Amino acid sequence: MPHENATEGGVRAVLRLEGAVVLGVALAAYAQFGVGWGVFALWLFAPDLSLLGYLAGPRVGAALYNAAHALIGPVLLLAFGVFAAQPWAVAGGLIWLARVGLDHALGFGLKYATGFASTHLGRIGRADPW
Repeated sequence: MPHENATEGGVRAVLRLEGAVVLGVALAAYAQFGVGWGVFALWLFAPDLSLLGYLAGPRVGAALYNAAHALIGPVLLLAFGVFAAQPWAVAGGLIWLARVGLDHALGFGLKYATGFASTHLGRIGRADPW
């Protein structure tokens, strides 16, 4: 059963398209300003370490997952990198943005504390038609 506040229909499609655009722009910018594709590959899945929070239960897991998969962190890191002229922060922000965009494009939205499969983009798993 989907979470009562999950998006659906056209709104869900727009949010997933938005994720794809974030991914595409982050990849294009990383191609210009990044520090190598090996670094990109190494750090792309770092936000998934937040999944370890689910070992402490769904509430902690959702909070850590959302902290690592919302746009707030990567945008702030990217802004810091640009304004402080820190190439490592620019690269890190772009990698992190790419990961968030990828997850949202694939339908892996921010989590509700009711369980891993309940996201703002709808329920993930076998029952999800996306």
